[in-house]
Amino acid sequence: MYKYYKVLVLLFALNGPTVYAQTFDTTGLDALLDSLNQKDKAMVSIAISKNGKLLYKRAIGQAVLSETGNVPANSGTRYRIGSITKTFTATIIFQLIDEKKLSLATTLDHYYPQVKNARTITIGNLLNHRSGIHNFTNDAAYWQYMTFPKTQAEMLEIIAATKPDFEPNARTEYSNANYVLLGYIIEKITKQSYAQNLASRITEPLNLKATQFGGKTDIRKQESYSYKRDKKWVKQPETDLSIPAGAGAMLSTPSDLTLFMTALLQGKLTSAESLVHMKTMVDDVGMGLFRVPFYNKFGFGHGGNLDGFASLAYYLPEGEYAVAICSNGIAYPLNDLLIAVLSTCYNMPVAMPSFKTISISPQELDKFTGLYSSKHIPLKITVTRKDSTLIAQATGQAPFELTPTEKFIFIFDAAGITIEFDPEGGQFILKQGMGNYLYTKEK
Repeated sequence: MYKYYKVLVLLFALNGPTVYAQTFDTTGLDALLDSLNQKDKAMVSIAISKNGKLLYKRAIGQAVLSETGNVPANSGTRYRIGSITKTFTATIIFQLIDEKKLSLATTLDHYYPQVKNARTITIGNLLNHRSGIHNFTNDAAYWQYMTFPKTQAEMLEIIAATKPDFEPNARTEYSNANYVLLGYIIEKITKQSYAQNLASRITEPLNLKATQFGGKTDIRKQESYSYKRDKKWVKQPETDLSIPAGAGAMLSTPSDLTLFMTALLQGKLTSAESLVHMKTMVDDVGMGLFRVPFYNKFGFGHGGNLDGFASLAYYLPEGEYAVAICSNGIAYPLNDLLIAVLSTCYNMPVAMPSFKTISISPQELDKFTGLYSSKHIPLKITVTRKDSTLIAQATGQAPFELTPTEKFIFIFDAAGITIEFDPEGGQFILKQGMGNYLYTKEK
C-alpha cells in the first residue's frame, strides 16, 4: 500500500493445486511454484477464475512462522491486501454516486473543510489521485506512529497539517490520504461504519466470506503475519489498520478477490456510467483501478503493499479471467509471478527462473557506481562498491547488496528488485512489482 532468529531447516509445506477445467493446463505454473517453494523464495497464494467460476487455487509457504510451530498457508489463509482496499472504497463511493448522495463534482469542504484546498478538491480528484493532498506515508514521522492506533480526528489532523503538493487537478500523484478521506466520507454519508458498508454493499451480496475490514491480526481466524527475506524470513512490524482505513485496511483471499473483480468489471456492483469513470485513465491512473497490459490484451485491477504483504488482483475481459496473488513474504519479482499466472490463462509458456548468480570483477563493478536519480521516483539511489559486492542505497533508507545474475543485471531478492544497468548510457532500469523506473547517473 505504502510507498515505500532461528534458522528454518524444513521446506515450506505445499497445498496441492485445485483445478476444475480439464483444458486448463497449470503444469508450468505449478513447476514455478514448486521451484519458488524449494528455493525458499515465496510464501504466496494464487487463484484464477473464469467468469466467476474458480479454475485454480494454490498456496505455498507459511501463514505464520514460529519457534513453537509454523502454520502452513492454505487456500483459506487471509492476507492484508493493502491498496486493493482502494478498489472496494471506490466501488462504494460510486454506489453512493449512483444513489445521488454525492457526485464526482462534490467538493471536499462539504465534509472536511479543514483540509487545505478543500473548496476546490472534488470527489473525482480524490478518486484519481489529482487532489494535491500530500501522501502522509512518505514522511519520516509515519514510520514512528504506524504501529499505534489513530482516531479519525488524529488522522484528519495529520492530513490537514500537511502542505499540498500541487494545486487540485494540476497533475496526478498517488496519495493514500485521498482514500483515507474517501473512507471517512462513506461513513459520514451513510452514518454506518466502513465495515458495515463493505458487508452490506459488497461482501454479503457476493458471498465473500473471507473478505473484511481488518483489525489486529488473529491467527485463529486464518490470518497471516508478514515477513521479509534477509537470509531468513524476518517478521515485519504490524501496521495498525486504523491508519490506512479506506486506503488499505482490508483482509481477503485470492479466491475472494477474483470474484470481486469479476463482479465489478462485469458491471454488477455499479451503474455502467460509474464503471466507465472507474476505468477511465488519466496519467495512467483510473478511479480505483489501474490498467494492466499483457501482450495484446489488457485488464483492470489494483495492487497492494503493506508491511511485508504484497497483492495483485486483475480482471481481463478477453476470456473473462480474473487472477489474484496474495503474499505474506516474497523474494521474487511479483510482476514475474503475475506474468506466469496470466501466461497460464492464455496457454502460453511459463518462464522458469534459474536462480543463478555470477561473479563480476571489481573493475567491472566500478562502471556501475555513482549517484542516480529518476523523474518518476523522488528517491535518489547511490551505487557503491565494497570489495567484490555492489551496494545500493536509496535516500533515507538502509543499504542493500545487489547480486549479479547476468553481466548487467542485478537483483535484491528481499524486496523483489531487479536492476538492469546500461553503463555506457549512464542509466539503469529499476524493476519492482509492476513498476519499471528509469534512473540516470548524476555523477
